[in-house]
Amino acid sequence: MLAQPPDRTEIAGAAGRIKPFIHRTPVLASATFNRMLQAELFFKSENFQKAGAFKSRGAVNVVFSLSRAEAAKGVATHSSGNHAQALARAASLRGIPAFIVMPSNSPKVKIEAVKQYGGRITFCEPTLKAREETLKTVIEQTKALEVHPYNNYSIIAGQATAAKELLEQAGEPDLILCPVGGGGLLSGTALSAAFFSNKTEVIACEPSGADDAMRSFRAGKIIPSVNPKTIADGLLTSLGERNFPIIRKYVKDIVTVSEEGIVRAMQLLFERMKIVVEPSAAVPFAALLEGKISAENRRIGIILSGGNVDLKNLPF
Repeated sequence: MLAQPPDRTEIAGAAGRIKPFIHRTPVLASATFNRMLQAELFFKSENFQKAGAFKSRGAVNVVFSLSRAEAAKGVATHSSGNHAQALARAASLRGIPAFIVMPSNSPKVKIEAVKQYGGRITFCEPTLKAREETLKTVIEQTKALEVHPYNNYSIIAGQATAAKELLEQAGEPDLILCPVGGGGLLSGTALSAAFFSNKTEVIACEPSGADDAMRSFRAGKIIPSVNPKTIADGLLTSLGERNFPIIRKYVKDIVTVSEEGIVRAMQLLFERMKIVVEPSAAVPFAALLEGKISAENRRIGIILSGGNVDLKNLPF
């Protein structure tokens, strides 16, 4: 795995490595939304990705970067959602075990998906302390390699491939908007914009009820997320220490949106574009709808990060 932030060559290498195992997801457009915002929008639809989210890119990149000896021991992580599914799937493709620690209150749909991909689940109490301690025990017992969901340079290189594709498909938009939780997708997106475009700027978007990334960005140091409250359950984590320096250097700004804005964005994407997105994925579009980012006469790429949502429990 990479020991320093990925460069242009390593991101291009990741794109080649993962190509046989992931979708080159479509970039969708909407004349209605373009008129509404007087802009040209490009939706990079990672909701159509394998395992339903961009996380498949990083997970596949890590698993297929391992030597035979490393891979033989398997991989391990703690995750309640998309990373768990993505890592279990990537491990199954390489024929190695994936040991997944999941909180006991994880959504049933995500537990079932991990099982379907052959992940070996260990349940724990729904606290970060319990997750970390249980994972430590699992790794001591199995000698598996820990694959952190975002604080990992090989994960960042894999996630960077989504923006690399978007730049190829949409011809260097003025802006790329990206949600931010731990910062894996954001740091990768920012690196791709810096390496593969002459002009594209990156702005991150997060819920106002989980605004630790914005506060960290303003303060110049990581401010941990404490009791975040948002429907966007994929954006609850604090920034990773490997992600933050990349974000500080390459991201133009971070803006926040309301819960009502997230729900409205999600609903509009359902109704007008007929696509299923999870709340976290709707956050960047919400930033445009709420006027947090000037859209007029600009070409704007939006990364729709995933579509793993419980259809029995929609917020609208």
